Amino acid sequence: MERIPVRKTYKLWIGGAFVRSESGRSDVAGDFNIPRGSRKDVREAVAAARKAAGPWAARTAYNRGQILYRAAEALESRRAQLIAVLDDRGAGSAGGLEPAEELDAAVDVLVHYAGWTDKLQPVLGGINPVAAPFLSFSLPEPTGVVGVVAPDQPSLLGLVAEVAPSLAAGNTVVAILSESAPHAGLDLAEVLGVSDIPGGVVNLLSGRRGELAVALGGHRDLNAIVDASGDASLGTELDRLAAETIKRASHHAAALSYDHAVDDALERIVAVTELKTAWHPVGA
Repeated sequence: MERIPVRKTYKLWIGGAFVRSESGRSDVAGDFNIPRGSRKDVREAVAAARKAAGPWAARTAYNRGQILYRAAEALESRRAQLIAVLDDRGAGSAGGLEPAEELDAAVDVLVHYAGWTDKLQPVLGGINPVAAPFLSFSLPEPTGVVGVVAPDQPSLLGLVAEVAPSLAAGNTVVAILSESAPHAGLDLAEVLGVSDIPGGVVNLLSGRRGELAVALGGHRDLNAIVDASGDASLGTELDRLAAETIKRASHHAAALSYDHAVDDALERIVAVTELKTAWHPVGA
């Protein structure tokens, strides 16, 4: 008799664990079952990100850089497998990117932002001149929990290019994966599972983008939303929700190359960073 292969069933990545969607729904894509996340899954992911936000922000900048570099190592270690994912499972490329180019660019983007972690304070911070006997310091701090709406294509590089700046700045992330090609993002969750990134720092959800993005953008415990979906109507709705719930909103074109992902690296980081000003009296 011909053997029937076991169909792989992906799971959501929430709080450092692989979990089934609360709704129990899934979509069949080729030989794979793709979990269809719900609004309750969004709430669970935001709660996990909020719980992880304090400890992640409290780590030294150097240590966060080490962890991001380790994530790049883990991604590199599965290079051949993930190239096959991009090639065979419809995760696809955009802008002429070949699967190998997309995977290599995603690894390099993680390394690039790993190098930014301990540069932020000297670049963004400083001592402000004031007309008083005080020293006024400006210090960059993470904004908190950041929501990311990833582009459909390129599904891996486009996701990493939006997640990495938030992590480098000390934020935690809830990301909605490509709707048409979620495989690469779900495989990235398996990479993160064996990296040093603490549970809850990155949370990855697959499903209907319109449903999940609106639930995420309207969540009142989210501090910022980064939209790279390229969907103008969704972007308008996210702006409205951000204004209603008082959170930052930024919109990026999908990163189609390593250069595209890092050319505006500082601007991407600033979009999810706050500046705290502290005053100290100066003695005579």
